[in-house]
Amino acid sequence: MSNSETYCPRRVSRSEFQQLRHIKHHLRIWEAKGKPSRTVWMLHGWMDVGASFQFLVDCLPDDWRVIAPDWRGYGLTEWPKTDNYFFADYMGDLDQLLDRYSPQVPVQVVAHSMGGNVSMLYAGVRPERIAALVSLEGIGMSAFDGSAAPKRYARWLSELRDPPTLRTYPTLAAVAERLQKNNPRLRPDFALYLAQHWSALNPQGEYALLADAAHKVINANLYRVDEVCACWQNISAPILLMMSDHLEQWASFVESDEFKARLTHIKRLEQVQITNSGHMLHHDQPERLAEHIRQFFEKHCP
Repeated sequence: MSNSETYCPRRVSRSEFQQLRHIKHHLRIWEAKGKPSRTVWMLHGWMDVGASFQFLVDCLPDDWRVIAPDWRGYGLTEWPKTDNYFFADYMGDLDQLLDRYSPQVPVQVVAHSMGGNVSMLYAGVRPERIAALVSLEGIGMSAFDGSAAPKRYARWLSELRDPPTLRTYPTLAAVAERLQKNNPRLRPDFALYLAQHWSALNPQGEYALLADAAHKVINANLYRVDEVCACWQNISAPILLMMSDHLEQWASFVESDEFKARLTHIKRLEQVQITNSGHMLHHDQPERLAEHIRQFFEKHCP
């Protein structure tokens, strides 16, 4: 794979850093051409970075300003001195980022996977802060019975004792190949572009992923569906849930009565399925995704 095959962005981003909650947070910002007609926040998923939205941003109107932070422990945001991560901390970071950038005006959000879960909860906890939200496969998890807690805590303790690690790669091309292995639909030029933001050279001359291995430690807390539904019930913003037609391991879950019952807690829900796509919709079908997002925000936030 040669450098000539690297994707050439249509819109160029810049980096900005903010010190919040004792961590230096990195935000990737695509400025609007001329006066912004709207500002959209984009929140990435697990083991990803804000630059992952480049292909989607390139398909959106030039007069949209886009802000995509790296979550704590990812990308160029500082890694806290911790051996595991708790979900509520992402909400805490988001809350203070919005305090800094949009303290008075409710925001429009596009969020993928883990970012979708964070933003859906936040939209119910701080309903006045979210104007409209597009969740890209932010579907949550299957319910756990409380009896699973002892084994869950035991596994968490074991993983703290023997923490996970992340492998390194000899070249950027090898990183790109790994990305394509994770997502066979990923274009080679997209993969090489992402590899440059997904990894960095370490002192040993190898490419290390820009993600704290501690993210792989299991969450000690069970996923509490009653709490999730209580938050979703409190959402006042319109929600667009976008799903792929290749749900892989999630297929049976999202077709279950349990999941469908959860969605009834969202008062203003719209749903769209993106065909010929996997979990990484913003990589697989950025043009089609952008058109749905544009129509949704123009409808609800004219």
